[in-house]
Amino acid sequence: MSFILGRRGALEAGPVGRLGSYRARDGSEGAPLHVDFDGPHAMLVVGKRGYGKSYTLGVLAEGLARARGVAPVIVDPMGVFDTLAAPSTESPVPATVIAEPAVAPTALDPSSWCALLGLSPESGAGGLIWRAAQRETTLSGMLAHVENAGAPSADTRAASNHLRLAEAWDVFDSDGIEAAALAGPEVTVLDVSGLESAPMNVVCRGVAETLYRARVTETIDRLPWVLLDEAHTFFDGVAEPALRRILTRGRAPGVSLVSATQRPSAIPPVGISQADILVSHRLTAQADLEALERAQPTYLNGSLSDADRLPEAPGAVVIIDDTTETIHSAQIRTRDTPHGGDSPRASDVV
Repeated sequence: MSFILGRRGALEAGPVGRLGSYRARDGSEGAPLHVDFDGPHAMLVVGKRGYGKSYTLGVLAEGLARARGVAPVIVDPMGVFDTLAAPSTESPVPATVIAEPAVAPTALDPSSWCALLGLSPESGAGGLIWRAAQRETTLSGMLAHVENAGAPSADTRAASNHLRLAEAWDVFDSDGIEAAALAGPEVTVLDVSGLESAPMNVVCRGVAETLYRARVTETIDRLPWVLLDEAHTFFDGVAEPALRRILTRGRAPGVSLVSATQRPSAIPPVGISQADILVSHRLTAQADLEALERAQPTYLNGSLSDADRLPEAPGAVVIIDDTTETIHSAQIRTRDTPHGGDSPRASDVV
């Protein structure tokens, strides 16, 4: 007998992906465990370094790439998910890797431009940026607007320098990634591993906003799934408003978010409380355990951090499913494509 996380219906009722198997008390594998891909979900995958959270994200991505009706997109800050495009031990995983993703300047609203550049909208330079972002659709247009606004020279110089810094990141392009390019059946991997935190957040914000708007306006048919590794990096940056919008309003247009982090204590409360499926690998930091405890559901008897409940081995997880109000001990299945997140070892050096 199989069980489907996030669904009360039968296996044949819609697309699913196999996540793993139940884990018996003696460590042996039990019945298969699947995840519902038919409807929108907010998933949170947590675990300390080396216990498999990125591996679990890869398992989900493999399943989504093979499911009908969905459009999975991974924002990859570590550069480890390009292996999804490698040969598979099972049926091929359709995957596209974008090594240098860029978004349109209009993907950020005026207030986000000020936040991105560390300027107050009330300051002279910040006000110039705000007005330029309202009126222009390109970086060159924003620069021209600032330099021709007739503002005090110090404000003009500061605003221009900040815009040139943004231009140097090479993540803005008027012909940047559009929803249609992300809405195919394959998993799209956006490799942002070579970027600093701010431009990395720009890409995440632009993609999340683009997909959300496309579903609201019904310009794409497939239901987007946005998968984030090291999600605390994005919840702590300019991408946060777009992620919050998906978490709180994404159900109606059908946009899902999967956040993976080794630091749940760094995720805002909405990122935990809105998760209808929580997958927890091993955690030991008190702050991280307390973050999950504050959001644990009333139907959970005892504590998530109870010694007999907390997983200990890599790949072992505890799953809380709000849809069925159930808790599961499980083992994540073996990936069909290579895992790119393994650490190098000195003993491998010849």
